[in-house]
Amino acid sequence: MDDFLETLKNIGADFVQNTGLAIVRTVAFFVLGLVIIKIVQSIARGATLKSRKLDKAASSFIISIITVVLYIALAIVVVSSLGFSTAGIIAAFSAVALAVALALKDSLASLANGVIIIFTKPFKKGDHVDINGVDGLVQDIRLFNTKVLTYDNVEVIIPNSEVLSTDMINYSSMPLRRVVVDFPAPYDADTATVKKLLLDYASAHPNVVNSPAPSVILSEYGASALTYSVRVWVLNEKYADTQNSLREGFVNMMRENGIEIPFNRIDVSLLKELSAPADKKGGDRQ
Repeated sequence: MDDFLETLKNIGADFVQNTGLAIVRTVAFFVLGLVIIKIVQSIARGATLKSRKLDKAASSFIISIITVVLYIALAIVVVSSLGFSTAGIIAAFSAVALAVALALKDSLASLANGVIIIFTKPFKKGDHVDINGVDGLVQDIRLFNTKVLTYDNVEVIIPNSEVLSTDMINYSSMPLRRVVVDFPAPYDADTATVKKLLLDYASAHPNVVNSPAPSVILSEYGASALTYSVRVWVLNEKYADTQNSLREGFVNMMRENGIEIPFNRIDVSLLKELSAPADKKGGDRQ
């Protein structure tokens, strides 16, 4: 009986000195690690959100990467504190990571392109873009895809691997944008008068800026009309409104000045065929 109690005592002492101490140390490392992760996240979030060079998407990506790295480091510390070898775990993790990378190579390509988009900023949220024929406003830039809302209120999700591998137009990147309105006028109208009327009307439009100055050129000889191109510059956000306003205004202005708006015409002439009257049946008898 005494030997049994002595054995239990030795087991208890060994547990407290070795296993118990390892468990307590591991729990302490785990709790301390969680606290450190929260502190680092808070510092990183504050620093990235205050930076003028980083937008919201880039800030979120940086915070996510920092969080993942910290949690992986915490897991290694916890496992090491329990007395297990971390070499095998790291090797297994590397093998799993390689297998996942091969299986998700397309998704990882989108992820890599998402990182490039976030940091190079070819466009940002709210920009008017045309990506591979999809014309609309950028709603969200994610790590794997970009969300575009078209002007007929259709949401299109484009993988980031396609965004950077195709032609992309960003209509919002510059503060000013040129509006070109082609207007037809009849051949018999004086060209100088038409150009002056168009230029005066365009220059007086409230959305048109003075520099670069508006201009009007005779751009085309059509089948039934001369085409004049009116070119003005406006703020980017005023582009569509100005274009529509000028088109409607030009028509009303020309009519007020007695200049007809030409359209295709076809003149048809009917020729009456004259023929000798037919001989009566039997004719004149000799």
